[in-house]
Amino acid sequence: MRVLGVDPGLTRCGIGVVEGRPGRAAMVAVGVVRTPHGTDTGERLLYLQTELDEWIDRFQPDAIAVERVFATNNILTAMGTAQASALPMLAAAGRGLPLALHTPTEVKAAVTGSGRADKQQVTTMVQRILGLAEAPRPADAADALALGICHLWRGGADAAREAAAAGTTTQTGASRLQQAAAAERARLKALRAGQP
Repeated sequence: MRVLGVDPGLTRCGIGVVEGRPGRAAMVAVGVVRTPHGTDTGERLLYLQTELDEWIDRFQPDAIAVERVFATNNILTAMGTAQASALPMLAAAGRGLPLALHTPTEVKAAVTGSGRADKQQVTTMVQRILGLAEAPRPADAADALALGICHLWRGGADAAREAAAAGTTTQTGASRLQQAAAAERARLKALRAGQP
């Protein structure tokens, strides 16, 4: 399974792609998308969406994992993070990809064994788990990889168990959504071309 992990942020958005299965993971790619602080919020979100779309198109993930947003004391930071969080959610829905939201505590526990681990402990374990020569920097990059690992080890296994128990696969729902999206795109294209 290949997972695109997103540590959402309006100023810095960590993106990491990992591949593997529970207990084994390898890094495919990692990066941080930055937007200038003084730029219009809409422009920043558009830039993040464009970059995210390029990552998804290039690396073709099987699922997207996003850090669940929690309220903080700084309402502007929380709002920017929430706005940035919507982008990978919309991208997953538009492509029919499974989406998972993981809390910071879940991610820390999956990667380090403790939901109370600090950022340095998470970064160190991400480096060890993925067998990287150097720790991923900045923390947003390490966090995105940690989200991918968490989903591989927890979310991916949970989804497979649920699908097996239900006698279905997650692809069934995704296929229906993809078919509906394709039909809507064709309808809109026909409208633009002046056809009924």
